[in-house]
Amino acid sequence: MRIQVLVDNRTLRNELKSEHGLSIYVETDVFKCLLDTGNSDLFIKNANSMEIDLAEVDYVFISHGHVDHIGGLSSFLKINAKAKVLISKNAVEQHFFSIRKGLKRISSDYDFSIYADRFIYIDAPKMFENDIQIFPCTTKKYVTPLANKTLMKELDSERVADNFNHELVFVYGKEKLFVYTGCAHKGVLNILDSVDKYVGKPIRLLAGGFHLVDDFETEDEITDIAQICLSKYPNTTFITGHCTGNCAYTYLKAVLGNNLYSFYTGFTLIDNNI
Repeated sequence: MRIQVLVDNRTLRNELKSEHGLSIYVETDVFKCLLDTGNSDLFIKNANSMEIDLAEVDYVFISHGHVDHIGGLSSFLKINAKAKVLISKNAVEQHFFSIRKGLKRISSDYDFSIYADRFIYIDAPKMFENDIQIFPCTTKKYVTPLANKTLMKELDSERVADNFNHELVFVYGKEKLFVYTGCAHKGVLNILDSVDKYVGKPIRLLAGGFHLVDDFETEDEITDIAQICLSKYPNTTFITGHCTGNCAYTYLKAVLGNNLYSFYTGFTLIDNNI
């Protein structure tokens, strides 16, 4: 399996640009998949620089409806004529807002109805290609990220707290698993617990944002999350970026050590054991 980050908040390569968004390309012997589409068409430009042909992608997985993950989808659908879009219907039927640093709309305004035949809506666990499993995170055992309190959605013409009923989890693998969290608004520990319940196989690799935004959780609270990850998943490698803050990453790294790494635009990983 080849994993390549097409866009993230950071880049370490001059020829690749960054934005507040996330898009990851995954290729196996069976399929080619895009995990989220960033905030704009920038991931397409970066993919071209990385010599990745997005016209050959078979599936697009949208983790949730916020624009930094779905904003580039319309541009992608114009260059790819075959990929199926795996998404929660709530992600396209609801409007989302952030009240952090002032009120801002954070959902896509694009009308995807012209591509209706390419959308597969997920509201319960579903399997693709015998190895891909997608489902909502239903576990509520652990606390959710504190920065969630700055995120809203529109309900009956009023803004209410976002309950993230549009967020899905992507899992790939037969014996050992790759898990993609998107932004992990439901909490990375709840996502891990849901994977245990739905799939019940060892998690080799977990990638995505943890939504541990700096200045929300304390160092002790983040350390607690890291300690649970290490004790329950000692053989799992965690790779994070995007909405995981720099301070949060430092606190996580102090506990997880070589079990934790950061990704960035252009990050590439090849794993032959999934």
